[in-house]
Amino acid sequence: MGDAVSTQRLVYQCLFAAVAALLIFVQILPFRIGARNVPGPDLIVLLCFAWVLRRPDYVPMLLVAAVVFAADLLLLRPPGLWAALTVLGLEFLRSREQFSRDLPFLLEWAMVAGVLAAMTLARSLLMAIAFLDQPPIMLYVMQMTVSILSYPIAVLVSRHVLGVGKVAPGEVDALGHRL
Repeated sequence: MGDAVSTQRLVYQCLFAAVAALLIFVQILPFRIGARNVPGPDLIVLLCFAWVLRRPDYVPMLLVAAVVFAADLLLLRPPGLWAALTVLGLEFLRSREQFSRDLPFLLEWAMVAGVLAAMTLARSLLMAIAFLDQPPIMLYVMQMTVSILSYPIAVLVSRHVLGVGKVAPGEVDALGHRL
């Protein structure tokens, strides 16, 4: 019989995978919601970032890598490039989770914006170095901007719909380790 903390962690990891699968499914449907010339936000990455800054144990690196790699394959992006950049950005934010617990939301938002900007720039540079065909840079910039502006919505949905809140001060796991 497993402890309640491990079971809850597993439930939220499965929930993350299910929500990501739903988001990928909606993205591959043959219709478009919104303006045709404005790309939508990268909701999977936003969900990863919102969760890792609240409950890093709910989004393990291998799960995120597998989900974003599957999205790369299904959305016909260069396989593994965005997944690798997402994992790097996620681990950068995970390493600062203790520091960002007490940050006001605007500073958290700015930190996520900086990580998304660095990821977008790295993707563009790596694709140029590899001589891969890529869309105009303004398309990447527009998607990054829409993603940055959508981050508060991802946080609200994570908190109020999916129930992923920040770790309370002094909260411990089943073994007594601080979270």
